[in-house]
Amino acid sequence: MSRIEACFEKLKADGQTALITYITAGDPEPWVTVPMLHALVDAGADVLELGIPFSDPMADGPVIQKACERALKNDVSIHHVLDMVAKFREKNKETPIVLMGYANPLEAMGYETFAEKAQQVGVDGVLTVDMPPEESEQFLDIMNTHEIDTIFLVAPTTSEERMRKIAEHAKGFIYYVSIKGVTGTAALDVSEVAEKMTLLRTITDLPLGVGFGIRDGSSAAAVSEVADAVVVGSTLVSCIEEHAQRPEELPEALAGLLAEMRHAINARDMAK
Repeated sequence: MSRIEACFEKLKADGQTALITYITAGDPEPWVTVPMLHALVDAGADVLELGIPFSDPMADGPVIQKACERALKNDVSIHHVLDMVAKFREKNKETPIVLMGYANPLEAMGYETFAEKAQQVGVDGVLTVDMPPEESEQFLDIMNTHEIDTIFLVAPTTSEERMRKIAEHAKGFIYYVSIKGVTGTAALDVSEVAEKMTLLRTITDLPLGVGFGIRDGSSAAAVSEVADAVVVGSTLVSCIEEHAQRPEELPEALAGLLAEMRHAINARDMAK
């Protein structure tokens, strides 16, 4: 059983909703990434998404685009990201880590080389935004061989037929994009999300995570009513930008922000 599967099974048994966090590796300084990851876990994160910096993050809004730019100015590559995971695993061997990014860095490294190293350092899943199932047969085979879960996005515009195609190949969980647009934009419509969750549950038994548009404890709690996981990204990355000149403050700042969401989700879970 993978760390991701074990995590969701335990949370389900406890009647809890997973809280998944995203930050970009190397933003604003490489040395603070691992301390931020530990702080997020301490504040209630169940699964960690770590972004691989990329020059053209097409699915991401300006907040995460700027985070990638800051990380790339620090010359942070996919090799550094994997080293950060290894460093994190020195103290934490339980919390699942998902690498999130785009196909180009993985192709440049080589899928086999990436998978071998990722498995070695303790990566549990990979979400490659611009790699649809139809074009990822080789990639999927290699990730499966190295026991790395392949996570896919489902959008509000995704047809039922395509949802079924995605569900055939997805592992770990399915990430539902709650808004039509890029990260960090617009407000989510929870009733619309609820309808999609109902449909997806007729298609797959995988846990369903919802992200894009979750800004605070209130929106996180609302999503926890209908999803198995709440994914928080742009709000955390905005906090990082605010403290970019004072990176030593970031672990505590992120922990404080996330703790509010964790508390709100827990309160809603107890009321179910």
